[in-house]
Amino acid sequence: MSRKKLRESLYIMLFRLDFHSKEELLNQADIYLEDEIQDASIKDKEELRSKFNSVMEHLDEIDAQIEEKSSGWTVKRISKAELTVLRLAVFEILYDDDVPDGVAINEAVELSKLYCAEKAKGFVNGILASVVRSKESNVE
Repeated sequence: MSRKKLRESLYIMLFRLDFHSKEELLNQADIYLEDEIQDASIKDKEELRSKFNSVMEHLDEIDAQIEEKSSGWTVKRISKAELTVLRLAVFEILYDDDVPDGVAINEAVELSKLYCAEKAKGFVNGILASVVRSKESNVE
């Protein structure tokens, strides 16, 4: 399974976050991994499960970053599709050392073109660029 397809599968898994309780989410992830993606290897499924669990573990910090960078927008006001793209990309930027920041942003913009409103790509790009700038200023 390609990196792009893995990311899109993780997006689909994460989209369910706001529609289920935390207990139900683990079951939803299992259902998706077992029933809905046939072309994934066991290794791919383990990676998806691991990243899904990691996003869940860091969700409060991820959402705080999104709210901080979105100039008055709370996560409740952001469309679920855009929020999911942002959550995935912020996770990759802050917690996944295997994904360069530029790749995380570019892939988020591509996902927003597929799943979000026309104007979402600019919103997503702006928020993520701000997250990267903040991350870089904290490192220095």
